Amino acid sequence: MEERKIKLAALWVVLMLTYLLGDVLRIFSGDFEAGEIGGMQITQVMYLGMAVLMVIPIVMVFLSLTLNRPVNRWANIVVAIFFFIFNLIGLPTYPSAYDKFLIVVGLVFNILTVWYAWKWV
Repeated sequence: MEERKIKLAALWVVLMLTYLLGDVLRIFSGDFEAGEIGGMQITQVMYLGMAVLMVIPIVMVFLSLTLNRPVNRWANIVVAIFFFIFNLIGLPTYPSAYDKFLIVVGLVFNILTVWYAWKWV
């Protein structure tokens, strides 16, 4: 298997672990109110949207290892840019320093994903 595919898959794994670490810290720090986001009650549709959003990096691990080069390259670029923009927009909404730090770490992983995919010729 190509080394580039493994690196891209690894970047999606570490991105997902960074997201999960943020969730765990939010729960243990008390910054999390079950069933609410920003004081707003979470609906089943919102939970479904969150599930779809958070399963994308998991799917990208598989796709990074199995897609052929041209499709793989562009899928990684497009999805990583989407997550970069999504998290950059959301960054100011996180109140705690650890959340902001982890979002910035995730942004770096997104940049690395785009860079590795872009350089894949």
